[in-house]
Amino acid sequence: MPGLWRQRLPSAWALLLLPFLPLLMPAAPAAHRGSYKPVIVVHGLFDSSYSFRHLLDYINETHPGTVVTVLDLFDGRESLRPLWEQVQGFREAVVPIMEKAPEGVHLICYSQGGLVCRALLSVMDNHNVDSFISLSSPQMGQYGDTDYLKWLFPTSMRSNLYRVCYSPWGQEFSICNYWHDPHHDDLYLNASSFLALINGERDHPNATAWRKNFLRVGRLVLIGGPDDGVITPWQSSFFGFYDANETVLEMEEQPVYLRDSFGLKTLLARGAIVRCPMAGISHTTWHSNRTLYDTCIEPWLS
Repeated sequence: MPGLWRQRLPSAWALLLLPFLPLLMPAAPAAHRGSYKPVIVVHGLFDSSYSFRHLLDYINETHPGTVVTVLDLFDGRESLRPLWEQVQGFREAVVPIMEKAPEGVHLICYSQGGLVCRALLSVMDNHNVDSFISLSSPQMGQYGDTDYLKWLFPTSMRSNLYRVCYSPWGQEFSICNYWHDPHHDDLYLNASSFLALINGERDHPNATAWRKNFLRVGRLVLIGGPDDGVITPWQSSFFGFYDANETVLEMEEQPVYLRDSFGLKTLLARGAIVRCPMAGISHTTWHSNRTLYDTCIEPWLS
């Protein structure tokens, strides 16, 4: 009997210790949180995927394992192609990414690319964009004498560029697709083959469908700042723009907002618009500034 007791003792002790085993055993490595949504990056005028190497590093550091695709389309001078042509090319590239991401994707779209992305959200019936991050993009248009403009049209100034941009020939250049002269509003509305359409400023058969599609977005994050040096006025990044006296009217004062022509007012009402102004950042460094990334981009990459 004593021998039998000695044989059973370990088993008895094991039963007594069962409730405490989780405390006695080494802790298992913490499971990685649910995978992050894929990120799609669309570049701006004269850019390429190489311009976003720092942004890619930041995302990999703060959100390891995130699938990031920097679309390498319409690079360099090809970025001057008409924006509707670019929208079609980028659309063909993002559809397969979205189809593989049932939980949704994030868009980070820089400068001119922000307008390409807004058009994508308008024309894609089944997009699944969670956060659309518009990074220093002329969302309400551009009206300024910049180095880009002087290089493209050396004999023109902003005051007379409408003669070029509001012609059929001028609309073959991407920058003219969002050239917005506040002193020639009638010409802009009649000639703009891109911005006036996605803004719902001109009637067209797809206006209702485009507005419905745009409102599928989960969140619209607007980023820009007073030291940008290219986007003119800089408030265009936040859907502000000049009136005929070149006084900047903020988004809530714009006719496209007041009429809710493509959904801005609805998005703001549901708390889906985030505005992140940042001073001290020039146009070409938005995508490489770590403070900007930590403050305005990283929080929305779920």
